[in-house]
Amino acid sequence: MFLITLPVLQQTGRGLIWWINGGDKKKSCTFIAFFESKNHCLTLPNNRIHGSLRRMGALLVMIILTGAGSCPLVAQQTSLITQYMFSNMAFNPAYAGSSGGICATGLVRQQWIGFKDPDGSKTAPQLYMLTVDAPIKVLHGGVGGSIFQDQLGFFKTIAMKLGYAYRMDAGPGELSIGLQVSLQNGSYDFSKLRPIDENDPLLTGQTGKSGDMIFDANLGLFYKVPDKYYIGLSAENLLQSRGKTTHYQLRRTYYLTGGYQWEIPNHPAFQLRPSALLQYDGGTFQVNLSALVMYNNKFYGGLGYRYQDAVSVLAGLNIKGLQIGLAYDICTSTLSKYNSGSLEVLVSYCFRIDTDKFRRTYRNTRFL
Repeated sequence: MFLITLPVLQQTGRGLIWWINGGDKKKSCTFIAFFESKNHCLTLPNNRIHGSLRRMGALLVMIILTGAGSCPLVAQQTSLITQYMFSNMAFNPAYAGSSGGICATGLVRQQWIGFKDPDGSKTAPQLYMLTVDAPIKVLHGGVGGSIFQDQLGFFKTIAMKLGYAYRMDAGPGELSIGLQVSLQNGSYDFSKLRPIDENDPLLTGQTGKSGDMIFDANLGLFYKVPDKYYIGLSAENLLQSRGKTTHYQLRRTYYLTGGYQWEIPNHPAFQLRPSALLQYDGGTFQVNLSALVMYNNKFYGGLGYRYQDAVSVLAGLNIKGLQIGLAYDICTSTLSKYNSGSLEVLVSYCFRIDTDKFRRTYRNTRFL
């Protein structure tokens, strides 16, 4: 048995500590207590974890999370997306309309397949997302929005984002600036928690479900040279708004992404498409790298890597505007013993509205 932490429950630095029982085939896990981060240093607020073994375990968790010489809390802060190169609209409002058509993208992600608590409840992160964007020539840009549900243990977030991107020509490509507003409903289900100390001040009076509606804003830049490369920079949760009931606080997160298309010499049917996504929230830095090989702009496959988390296998097809993509993450962290990896499915459809295809009407006074 040993102590381990589930990814951050509150983005202010609070989370859950679970007791993992790896001695049997079920590999059960039991909730112990909340932890809280203050000034980027981890503390266990009045948890009263009895027994020297558990105190040693808690100390071990603190050492793992804080490191030997510093105290930053390292954990999952935002939703993980392996197919980020096809989901720019999810984290950069400036992407709206960049594809030149009306696009709808749906994504489902099941992280840590098989990870359950002793009651059989699924406590692994789950993500459901839908994004839509389109160019609007009258507005000199594009509009876009997204809706997603992100569940982490017994904490669920349902959010809706709407935004506008202004687009302009810049050199060989196009530069866009996007602004987005978001409305999020974050809720806890305290009825499913099993605290070791019922008098824990963080849990006193908390029963059933409790939630908050939180308003925030996002900002982004996106530059694209068609069929060559793209680069994007965005900031999410600019206001770092906080809920009044659950005290759930959003954490400002920065994204830097880029991708390149390289036609393989002497093999024009093949393209190599490397890409990267860097995330930083002031305490945690995450690196995502990937490389895809595209054949005839229809079929693709490749590999991805998320630093200290997973190695990914990606594959998909794109035919007549319809794209279907699959990604499977092989966990490389200590949690690999307690799950069977992560699975992600993406379905996207884009179509262009070409006004030149419509028949034009010409009027002549001779036929009036």
